Amino acid sequence: MAKDNCSICNSKTFEEIYNTYAKDIRRFLFFKTQDLDRAEDIMQEVFIKLWDNCSNVDYDKVKSYIYSIANNMFLNEVKHQKVVQNFNKHNKRESTNESPEFIMLEKEFMEKLETTIASLPEKQRKVFLMNRIEKKKYAAIADQLNISVKAVEKRMHQALVTMRKEIGNV
Repeated sequence: MAKDNCSICNSKTFEEIYNTYAKDIRRFLFFKTQDLDRAEDIMQEVFIKLWDNCSNVDYDKVKSYIYSIANNMFLNEVKHQKVVQNFNKHNKRESTNESPEFIMLEKEFMEKLETTIASLPEKQRKVFLMNRIEKKKYAAIADQLNISVKAVEKRMHQALVTMRKEIGNV
């Protein structure tokens, strides 16, 4: 039974089309998505698109039209998900629960720390970095620098005094 193009825009005819094809479209989309909620959402969008274009769709071609829309919407969603995944993969930022204020203070602290370490006298800086960054023991530092362990302790003490004085102002 062929009806004219405008008849799809009739709410009774549209309801008849929905009741005839909705379950099949949902099953078709579920088969593709393996997610009932996604299938339901896309199916609803298919019928919205049909309603929006009802005056341009021939009643005899409704079935192929809605299956084409369903398939295209599914493919568009898959393409969109790939773009999102690709973006997330290439733009990973460590998420943190810290407030922007905390992050700013931490950045200022790190800048102050780096500046203070850089301003230490060469001998103190070398001992400080070998101990705190390279995790070397005082005896290993003394052997490497060819100085006594007491000299390492004194340089480390002086470096820490300077660090506390400078960074205590942050």
